[in-house]
Amino acid sequence: MSSSEEHKISRLALTAMVVGSMVGAGIFSIPARFGVATGPFGAIVSWLIAGGGMLMLAFVFQSLAVRKPEIDTGIYGYATAGFGNYAGFMAAFGFWAGTCLGNTTYFILIKSTIGAIVPMFGDGNTPMAVFFSSIILWGVHFMILRGIKEAAFINQVVTVAKIIPIILFVIILIFAFQKDMFAASFWGGGSYSLTDVFNQVRSTMLVTVFVFIGIEGASVYSRFAKKREDVGWATVMGFIGVLCLLVMVTLLPYGVMLRDDLGALRQPSMAGVLAYIVGPWGAWFVSIGLIVSVLGAYLAWSLLAAEVLFSASKSKLVPKFLARENKNGVPVAALWVTNSLVQIFLISTMFAQEAFNLALDMTSAMTLIPYVLVAAYALKLTLKRDTYAADDKALSSDMKIAAVATLYSLFMLFSGGFKHILLACILFAPGSIMFILAQREQGKTVFNPAEKGLFVATSIGAVIGIFALITGQIAI
Repeated sequence: MSSSEEHKISRLALTAMVVGSMVGAGIFSIPARFGVATGPFGAIVSWLIAGGGMLMLAFVFQSLAVRKPEIDTGIYGYATAGFGNYAGFMAAFGFWAGTCLGNTTYFILIKSTIGAIVPMFGDGNTPMAVFFSSIILWGVHFMILRGIKEAAFINQVVTVAKIIPIILFVIILIFAFQKDMFAASFWGGGSYSLTDVFNQVRSTMLVTVFVFIGIEGASVYSRFAKKREDVGWATVMGFIGVLCLLVMVTLLPYGVMLRDDLGALRQPSMAGVLAYIVGPWGAWFVSIGLIVSVLGAYLAWSLLAAEVLFSASKSKLVPKFLARENKNGVPVAALWVTNSLVQIFLISTMFAQEAFNLALDMTSAMTLIPYVLVAAYALKLTLKRDTYAADDKALSSDMKIAAVATLYSLFMLFSGGFKHILLACILFAPGSIMFILAQREQGKTVFNPAEKGLFVATSIGAVIGIFALITGQIAI
């Protein structure tokens, strides 16, 4: 894809990429997910941890954009520079596969929302739901083929359109807020012990993983930025804006409904909260916002997924045919492969009862792996003083930020349990065939000793995961 001036993306468009990628379906489900797990106190602790950890990761992306401007392939480029080609491939593949799974959850949510009034869509995985989802899938596909700049502009418009109902939701709740009701739920209905707080916060941390995915939106498109510093600015500002919305959407409902009532709401629970205050039109209003939001997030994620696969091919980590572009500068081969995989996932949802929950959890697990590698690379730079002068005052603070971001990413990854790590191995092991083919195209040795060990470990994890699925030790 040409990086000429006509294809450059503004700071506003990059920020919209971050916001559009992060604000998807997750924010609409937060009231009930937190209501089931904890009260306002636990929610505050959760967002302090999750927000602080992800802010450190945002600062990592900001710092790397400035210190390593030659790396213009974003999330996987940093992993490659820090830990070799196979680690770079795993970052690229993890992000790409996770995005395809995430796009599948979006389609399920759209149709399950409509399914509340149109029975043939059911829970979003009926044959008719899959059929109409497929129409949307390929409609957006051919729209993107017309050009990346046009799709980026549409993403800006959709981002504004989906933020409006969320902001109005917040405003209405502020006026309806009752401090006595908030205080009654503050401790979650009882006195917390330290153990209770930890367990409840841990369970809500899993919820925050999915809503924060997309923070790398501007980084992936760094080569299109008009100014290099726009990448870091868009990442941090977009994150802070989304975090503020998430905190308000989480805490304000405790001031209008009791915790038990919040936890009992059906998804999207934001619709139930608004309907409780203003009547049935509130549910319709939020449901329409959800559909717009999900479609916008789907567009943003489709762009990100194709771009990562395209860039990985240009860097020779996946087969070279994936670097093909059309006359509009769109990575056509990568886009076709991406949407074909989403189509396969969509069809498979008809045969899985827990398809949505599994896809959502796997999206988080697959995407956290690249986050760990990026944060670890930033930490490695500080430890080796790479790009840092002897008297660079930023070294100490950057080292602390990178260390916190690395520990946070690892904590989030393992919070989901080894089940999701094993399931991720089931995807990574056969996916590594793409890397093997790319290395053979270049006549290179496929793995160095360390990479061979990582591949063997991944393959063993895949075998264990498949065995656990067959024997019922892992239920999906």
